[in-house]
Amino acid sequence: MSHNTFGHLFRVTTWGESHGPALGCVVDGCPPLLPITAEEIQVYLDQRKPGQNKFTTQRREPDQVKILSGVMVDEEGVQRTTGTPVSLMIENTDQRSKDYSEIKERYRPGHADYTYDAKYGIRDYRGGGRSSARETAARVAAGGLARKVIPNIRVRGALVQMGPHKINRDNWDWNEIHNNPFFCPDKEAAAFYEEYLDGLRKAGSSIGAVIEVIAENVPVGLGAPLYGKMDQDLASAMMSINAVKGVEIGNGFEAACLTGEENADEMRMGANGKPDFLSNQAGGVLGGISSGAPLVVRFAVKPTSSILTPRKSITRSGEEVDVMTKGRHDPCVGIRAVPVGEAMMACVLADHVLRDRGQCGER
Repeated sequence: MSHNTFGHLFRVTTWGESHGPALGCVVDGCPPLLPITAEEIQVYLDQRKPGQNKFTTQRREPDQVKILSGVMVDEEGVQRTTGTPVSLMIENTDQRSKDYSEIKERYRPGHADYTYDAKYGIRDYRGGGRSSARETAARVAAGGLARKVIPNIRVRGALVQMGPHKINRDNWDWNEIHNNPFFCPDKEAAAFYEEYLDGLRKAGSSIGAVIEVIAENVPVGLGAPLYGKMDQDLASAMMSINAVKGVEIGNGFEAACLTGEENADEMRMGANGKPDFLSNQAGGVLGGISSGAPLVVRFAVKPTSSILTPRKSITRSGEEVDVMTKGRHDPCVGIRAVPVGEAMMACVLADHVLRDRGQCGER
């Protein structure tokens, strides 16, 4: 199975399956001498790990990351990257493959069961194998390392819509993100989501969500026309996340509803001698190159396909059956997609910073 690597200079290769002994990633191209510890990476994995509340899968995984290579403790006792590949491993400790024995020969509607089997002639029915959202733990680990390459850029994400219910952006408060189980910046919306999602969870159903990721203090000039655009790579990175079905930059599809006057981000000279944008409809990217305004990306996550309501499907031999997926599943997988989106944003930015440095030198 190919295509397990993304990035150009900051290259991330993920490996492992949902029900294998472990999963992880190898990061090649990480600059040397960056101070890094497993504890610093663990902070982000703790945000993504399952079983933290009733609104996520009850699979109990500590998701403890181990750094296997690419680091060395210097004479001052500080562990730093060496410039060689950094290998990160996360062991699986709570996989229950027997939960999936009933669907071994049955394709789950909405999952990748049929397409994987059709393409490779083999299917890992134990939680989906590589198609499982568990693979994203490795991306979050890589994102923790990527943040060391871009220490001055702040990357944050939030859940801004659950099902048809959007947050009130007038209530946006970043401090609320970690005060609720949804990474929601609107306290009132978070309270509504709790009751709303609990009802869906008890019914054995699921719902989709929209996640917004914002990067601040992004330098001007990252990205390149025509085939190395910043927004192109961000869209590709977010679209590669399991269950993502749509991505937009800045205004995204709303831009089609605007006039030229409304959509243009007007400029004035700022007090610091640099341009100030009076709006950010473009989401921080112009012509594929970062403008210095915050990068804004949103992506839509579909409802979890593993639900208790029987759905029509077929077996590998073509028999028509009804499938009801048991096991431990997220009623809204979009919740845990927030730290994953942040990680992918960080990895793309780290890659573009190194690419820009290689072509243009230090700014």
